[in-house]
Amino acid sequence: MSLDVSPISTSLQPAVHTQGLGKCYQLYAQPKDRLKQFLWRGRRRYFRELWALQGINLEIMPGEVIGIIGRNGSGKSTLLQLICGTLTPTCGEVRVNGRLAALLELGAGFNSEFTGRENIWLNAAIMGLTQEEIADRIEQIIDFSEIRDFIDQPVKTYSSGMYVRLAFSVAVSIDPDILIIDEALSVGDGSFARKSFNRIMQLKESGKTILFCSHSLFQIESLCSRVLWINQGKLMAEGGAKNVVSAYQTFLDRSVLETTEQASAPEEEVVSANLPHTGGYVYGHARLDKIDIQIDGGMDSNAIVKSGQSTVGVKVSFVSDPAVPCPTVAVTLHAMDGRMLTSAATWEDHVTLQRTLNGSGQISIAFEQLPLLKGEYLISVYLLCEQGIHLYDSANGVATLRVQQEGRLQGYFAVPHTWQAN
Repeated sequence: MSLDVSPISTSLQPAVHTQGLGKCYQLYAQPKDRLKQFLWRGRRRYFRELWALQGINLEIMPGEVIGIIGRNGSGKSTLLQLICGTLTPTCGEVRVNGRLAALLELGAGFNSEFTGRENIWLNAAIMGLTQEEIADRIEQIIDFSEIRDFIDQPVKTYSSGMYVRLAFSVAVSIDPDILIIDEALSVGDGSFARKSFNRIMQLKESGKTILFCSHSLFQIESLCSRVLWINQGKLMAEGGAKNVVSAYQTFLDRSVLETTEQASAPEEEVVSANLPHTGGYVYGHARLDKIDIQIDGGMDSNAIVKSGQSTVGVKVSFVSDPAVPCPTVAVTLHAMDGRMLTSAATWEDHVTLQRTLNGSGQISIAFEQLPLLKGEYLISVYLLCEQGIHLYDSANGVATLRVQQEGRLQGYFAVPHTWQAN
């Protein structure tokens, strides 16, 4: 096994190359078994092996944006840690060409007794910056973190939000050739979440190599040119984002069908939701304010949706910082087990939202002659950035639709069709 991290020398070299990469853990049933294993010097085995990753062969070229998907425990984070060098492979090799920055466990290397300024010097040096480079960038790092008033205080006095802000600011300040992101495209809240998202998008647009691990298939498909699907430590599929995401979604749907546990429905239908926020918009941010659900023009909480006849309307009110571009809205319909059945989004339909001078706005959508068959379904609403990628706010399962139908058709949708006798 080998780990090689070297400066990038030519654009023709892969940014990341792995060959036969694997990571195995030894699991002991009880602590004393570790001592037995040591004393027997391998003549007997008191542990069982768990392969977190097996036989991973990858070649990632400079400038590629690679998505990594898979269920919890599938080996995604293990792969990223092996590439970063924070884990040692059991077998195989990893070669990384270029300066690497990882947004994995932000702040994991901070010393709680050091001040924020001292931790900047320490972490930037660990990431490969020279003393001169750190001196040139430290003021920009502090400004980006927005915690200048506390920068000379020990980080043990920081809130979790301040801690993450400082760690993120250091990580993206080194101008990396390769950026690794685990789970989140942005950190913090409000204006800083938007600013961190913009910074990552700038790195993408400047041709940096990005490895992005997320459970958000929507973000994966929006951002990535190629996707890796990992399951139980093995590479299941690799290819274009649309094809791999579609295959993975089918796998998830089949997993839902095989389980006997079903998600429980909300106790009460919500046809008008005043969402639990206080005050106006947050600077640099946007949020949902109110959602109204109308069935055939009414707002009766006990109204029944008639399959193929009723019109279901969703009215979304939001508030936003007028200084940022106008947000976009998406509405989704889900089965009660969580599977998304369909979605609609303003950016896909080329609909531009309108705002008042103070940043508030409304948008409505109508699902006419809703073709859902009998059953209960959930409505969710999302408020996103102008590109439809960064999520500002969401209302998951904000309302339940109760659909009745005539006849005995089964399934989720009544699809238009014709019969022809031969």
